[in-house]
Amino acid sequence: MPEIRTPRAIIALHWILAASVIFLFVSSWWMLALPLPSNLFTYRELPFQLHKNVGLTLLVLIVAMLFIHFVSKYKAVNSQQNRLELWAHIGHYLIYFFVATCCLSGYMSSSYSGWSTTLWWLVEIPAWTNENDELNILFSDIHGWASWALLILIAMHVAAALYHAFKDDKLINKMFRLD
Repeated sequence: MPEIRTPRAIIALHWILAASVIFLFVSSWWMLALPLPSNLFTYRELPFQLHKNVGLTLLVLIVAMLFIHFVSKYKAVNSQQNRLELWAHIGHYLIYFFVATCCLSGYMSSSYSGWSTTLWWLVEIPAWTNENDELNILFSDIHGWASWALLILIAMHVAAALYHAFKDDKLINKMFRLD
């Protein structure tokens, strides 16, 4: 049985996801280092809005990626795989889970913060309710802890990719379409 290649859409979404997550981590550290806003300094709105835009777009991309995984002939998990492959697939789905958790909890935190969210300055995303400090803090904490968990998973993912690159088992070639 010939090996079924990873769909190009999955590969493209993987790299878009990777670049977006890097942007979100870098932008979050930058945003949180900015001084608190005042009447004279309202400049925090742009970086926060951009961060929210990328996060919400990333949520849509994760859904698209999972849809492609489940409807294509390409199946990431099969019954003849070894334990290492199984752990790799579990790791991928954990990354998807924590990216989605970060995106949803970030949106919920923003929703309860009293700040509006406008997707790419075009579509107003409705808030769930009025401002609520307790729920804002809860979802902000979930957002933070999920982000740290995601960062750990990404470090493990990169370490595994480097392992395969140095092992030269041609597995890494799939994500660069060198096979």
